[in-house]
Amino acid sequence: MAEENKLCAGRTVIVTGAGGGLGRAHALAFAAAGANVVVNDIGAELDGTPRTDSPAAQVVQEILELGGKAVVNGDDVADWAGAKRLITQAVETFGGLDVLVNNAGIVRDRMLVNLSEQEWDAVVRVHLKGHFATMRHAAEYWRGEAKAGNTVDARIINTSSGAGLQGSVGQGNYAAAKAGIAALTITASAEFGRYGVTVNAIAPSARTRMTETVFADMMARPDDGFDAMAPENVSPLLVWLGSADSAGVTGRMFEVEGGKVALADGWRHGVPVDRGARWEPAEVGAAVRELIAGATPPEAVYGA
Repeated sequence: MAEENKLCAGRTVIVTGAGGGLGRAHALAFAAAGANVVVNDIGAELDGTPRTDSPAAQVVQEILELGGKAVVNGDDVADWAGAKRLITQAVETFGGLDVLVNNAGIVRDRMLVNLSEQEWDAVVRVHLKGHFATMRHAAEYWRGEAKAGNTVDARIINTSSGAGLQGSVGQGNYAAAKAGIAALTITASAEFGRYGVTVNAIAPSARTRMTETVFADMMARPDDGFDAMAPENVSPLLVWLGSADSAGVTGRMFEVEGGKVALADGWRHGVPVDRGARWEPAEVGAAVRELIAGATPPEAVYGA
């Protein structure tokens, strides 16, 4: 993996949840683009059961065998001290940090009426707090660099989901966490720009441990031809977003699937019906029906 002419040559990248699926694909793609990669994975099954092997170590070994540079990190990204150790390890190992890819996640799928408090808390913790904790410590590092007069050209790439953008039946906890990540992304973009940091998010569709059973038919491997659901299809967008070439692109949500990349259009202010005075309750219904009649119908909820 000679670094000359590579898109992310010399850049240091953290990829969370990189032991398999999308995270593994991202880690390998960044390494192929010349980056130093910190491969984070806590080493657990989707249900939280600890694994006996180390998937992160396996990915690091793949990168090293291809001539790249990578190290293992086994911290829990949703643990405050663990997230800080992750950032510190990248800086101390490779001399800095340029890109944070937040990818780690779990699922506890259940209809809302059956969802337990523990299943809600576990999913929100890993996805939403796991994004915030790493971002917070990375931003603190970059702010320090900027205040010291050093040039910062850093990137945060978060992982939302179509479930977070449109909702998903049987995944209320996951959808809520992913929607929170979308809002967190645009807020961080507005706050971190002053330090030289861009913040974007993706809503990927690909074959992973979380999707291959829930959406088995959609995620099935084709007998031949282009495998549109291969996780490796998503990673080129992340590599570009992590590069210096993406400077100025921030606060955006990208939908990516197979060979398709789209820019998602989020909530916008609608055209109001203005009475010019306080509404009478009995009059509100007609105004709401007028607004709905003139509006674009919302996207269908997944599974509805």
